[in-house]
Amino acid sequence: MNRGLMVVVSGPAGSGKGTVNAELLKTGEFVYSVSATTRAPRPGEVDGVNYHFITEDEFRARLDEGGMLEYTQYCGNYYGTPRKEAEEVLDSGKHLILEIEVDGAMQVKRRYPEAVLIMLLPPSYEVQEQRLRGRATETEEKILARLEQTKFEVRRLPDYDYVVYNHDGGAVECAREIQTIVRAECHATKRSPTAASDYFRKQND
Repeated sequence: MNRGLMVVVSGPAGSGKGTVNAELLKTGEFVYSVSATTRAPRPGEVDGVNYHFITEDEFRARLDEGGMLEYTQYCGNYYGTPRKEAEEVLDSGKHLILEIEVDGAMQVKRRYPEAVLIMLLPPSYEVQEQRLRGRATETEEKILARLEQTKFEVRRLPDYDYVVYNHDGGAVECAREIQTIVRAECHATKRSPTAASDYFRKQND
């Protein structure tokens, strides 16, 4: 198989998606899909690296042009995956990491049934709340909104292929588990529907 896999990593706020995905990138097997968003940058975030920070008008224009693989609205902001860049990564043979919310993940699954969907979760709801408050970067109202959103996200867990728990200090182990999942998926028989016929054809060459 020469084409890379589309790997969706979702999870509620505080699950550590960014940290775990950063560990995956170190392996050289994955490329991170930089999403576009209308939300304001957080301290330390860089345009074009963490997100493509664009206006709502620009985001809507890209939607009208079919330039987004998926998009969703989350806590009052738009998020989306640029289509062209995603296809280029897959064609290169690298695995593409999409760090997106549940709504976007379901859109990807409909358009790319072969995508691998992974839900990353903190050890518990209590730990999630502790992590969000420990950031000290958001208002109480925003924290409560993210916790409320978690209830919806976790209910969609059966729509995902795998669940991985991110314990405190466990980002490296989480990345290894996801890497193992992806490597196993590469060898799944569903991804090689002509394997049997190819095998015998090669024997007769």
